[in-house]
Amino acid sequence: MENMTTTALLNVLPDPVLLIDAEKQILAANIAAKNLLGDQIEGRTLTLALRHPDILDAVDDVLNGAERRQIRISLLHSVRLSFDIQIASLTRTTQYEADTVLIMHDMTAERNAEKMRADFVANVSHELRSPLASLVGFIETLRGTARDDEAARDRFLKIMDDESRRMSRLIDDLLSLSRVEANEHILPEGKVDIGPLLAEIVDTFAIRASVRKITIELPENNAHVLAIGDRDELTEVFHNLIDNAVKYCPENTRVRINVEEVGRIPDLGGTGVVVTVSDDGNGIPTEHLPRLTERFYRVDKGRSRTMGGTGLGLAIVKHIVNRHRGRLTIDSTIEKGTECKVFLPSSPKVTNSEMLS
Repeated sequence: MENMTTTALLNVLPDPVLLIDAEKQILAANIAAKNLLGDQIEGRTLTLALRHPDILDAVDDVLNGAERRQIRISLLHSVRLSFDIQIASLTRTTQYEADTVLIMHDMTAERNAEKMRADFVANVSHELRSPLASLVGFIETLRGTARDDEAARDRFLKIMDDESRRMSRLIDDLLSLSRVEANEHILPEGKVDIGPLLAEIVDTFAIRASVRKITIELPENNAHVLAIGDRDELTEVFHNLIDNAVKYCPENTRVRINVEEVGRIPDLGGTGVVVTVSDDGNGIPTEHLPRLTERFYRVDKGRSRTMGGTGLGLAIVKHIVNRHRGRLTIDSTIEKGTECKVFLPSSPKVTNSEMLS
């Protein structure tokens, strides 16, 4: 009975736990430890189960009289995992002749979040440093050698205007991303008529598309397709997706937009609305697709910056869709184009009188 009680107690603990004797043999392991290190871990020596010198050294310290040791390690276990390890001495019991307990607290998510924050700050600093350096350099030039050179002054002012607008776009996107992340846990309660919303957005791209001889196809649909959502945020979602399609596909091609009702949102369930934005562009290599929604990730960094991209558009789209409890998918084939789908929970149908009121 005592043995079952202790085993049950170990198995309740969410962190991997090992009980070790003076010869560093593993006497007991809970379910979390077995899931991490293998079902047959009990009875093996720690040297074979965890071949990490820092762990072995810390266990030796405790076995040699130290009361407790705490270390931080990384293990390669299909993916790299980070752990805070606690090792403490035990008073032997009649159940297990254990001298030491080893507890592994998984810190992978926290460490990844720390790295993401550090990378985010570094990326923001880098993105702002380049245009700022250009502005400072041109200001110095205009105050000096180019003071009386009208042609150089006009050229430098044009570049300064472009760089300042680039910084403004970046700051706007950063503020937008911060706002969306802050409210991501709050489900929107409004109802948005998707068809008219898309028509309004397409109108804003008419001139840009015609200049590059790009046709934007949005089939007319008199039926009202309602989604649960925030109108301003969904405007940002579809504006970003259509902007990318128009920006990156070649001239004399098409951008197609389609709206449909679906009986079930993939992976999430529930009835919904799916908006598809597809183009006849060059496509995106498969290896880039999983990272497209990462902050500042660009498939072609030089081309993206030249076209005014901040590297935050799809990250904003992802977080807004998450807030709406929807789903974003991106598929692409080289030389055939890219297809983005946004699934959103649908709102119950309303009568024409309710729609007009």
